[in-house]
Amino acid sequence: MTKSLDREAVVVYLTTTLLLVTFELVGKPQAFVGLGLEQPLAALLGPGYAPYRSLLSVQYWGMASLLLRTIIPVVVIVLLREQPSAFGFTLRGQRTTVKPYALALAAMLPVLFMAAALPSFQRKYPLFRDAAQGGWYFWGYQLFYGLQFLGLEAFFRGFALFGLARHIGVHAVPVMTIPYVMVHFGKPVPEVFAAIVAGLVLGTWALRSGSFLWGWLLHWTVAISMDLFVMTRQLGLGAVVHRLFW
Repeated sequence: MTKSLDREAVVVYLTTTLLLVTFELVGKPQAFVGLGLEQPLAALLGPGYAPYRSLLSVQYWGMASLLLRTIIPVVVIVLLREQPSAFGFTLRGQRTTVKPYALALAAMLPVLFMAAALPSFQRKYPLFRDAAQGGWYFWGYQLFYGLQFLGLEAFFRGFALFGLARHIGVHAVPVMTIPYVMVHFGKPVPEVFAAIVAGLVLGTWALRSGSFLWGWLLHWTVAISMDLFVMTRQLGLGAVVHRLFW
């Protein structure tokens, strides 16, 4: 017998789908210029920010992710008269759940270092090519890159995962993994396949811990590490350190 969907499940499914489409259409860096936002933002920030104008599109990306994939889902959760903490938006009790994430990072760093030598990764990273110039080009990018990952984890391993798990249990993990893998299309092939493992593992860990917090920090750290490893292979360690801190 087919079980009917209740109102909350329908809202989660529809919201997830609509936000996926909206972010694809207007949330990416390439949408920034088309939306006509570059000139107003440049004027608002003033001539002092002119050298970093190329940063605006990726910083917009981070803010769009925060709005569309974090803030709006929280608003939907509140409108459903639920607590955001029930959807993974919580820091409570997370101190004791860090171990698997720390071990995963330790295991991944050597793999990332080797992958950074592959031409496909060197062509792709950093996604913001001017980040290799260092200074605010690098740090201004990475801070907003972190907001992009916050939105990614809050959306997939927070709102979608916990929202579906309330109705289909652990099956929510592979269901969430499907669209999560799809947002990696266009990246190096090894990374696309790695996203399958990441989606299943991080989804399982998020359900067990009740939060996507450590998944966000792990994802962001991995991304920064990949950028640094690629830059180091292309420029040398000394040049990278100099560009980042002097």
